[in-house]
Amino acid sequence: MADIKLNFSQLNKIKLIKVGFTPAFTMIELIFVIVVIGILSAIAIPKLAASRDDAVLVKGKSQVAAIRSGIAMQKSKRLLEGTTPFIPPKLDNVTAYNVANQRLFNYADGNGSNILEYPIYSKVNHDGFWVKTAAKQYKIYLSNTSVQFDYNSTTGVFDCSNHTEENCKSLTE
Repeated sequence: MADIKLNFSQLNKIKLIKVGFTPAFTMIELIFVIVVIGILSAIAIPKLAASRDDAVLVKGKSQVAAIRSGIAMQKSKRLLEGTTPFIPPKLDNVTAYNVANQRLFNYADGNGSNILEYPIYSKVNHDGFWVKTAAKQYKIYLSNTSVQFDYNSTTGVFDCSNHTEENCKSLTE
């Protein structure tokens, strides 16, 4: 006769199956878990939405700083080369306005005259993205609003059109 050896957990399973019980969660345990998940999501979702808006603002702020730095770098380069005018006359060669997938702040001409080494591709009405709206005007979208930036090729200043707007202050300070 073969020796049958069962350990304690196997024996308990056999007992439960014989009686007709299977191990499972009770209804109270399931309701408790659903309530806890609901409370956590009610707290977490608003915080995640706020952090996304903050991230878009920080992205825009760093892009404005990079564009201004690129303008200053091109001005210095042109000054050292003796190229006039010293201030770059324009920031890119985009001629179609309010159009997506344009290479902004980048000439792609291979001669090192780019404001940014890597372009910012335009998207219309998308948070955190830029679009060119006129020859020397750009717009960035933030939280369902937009901030207009103008480039002055006489002074080399890249700044908001409306300095009193809250998003303008946030992007340029």
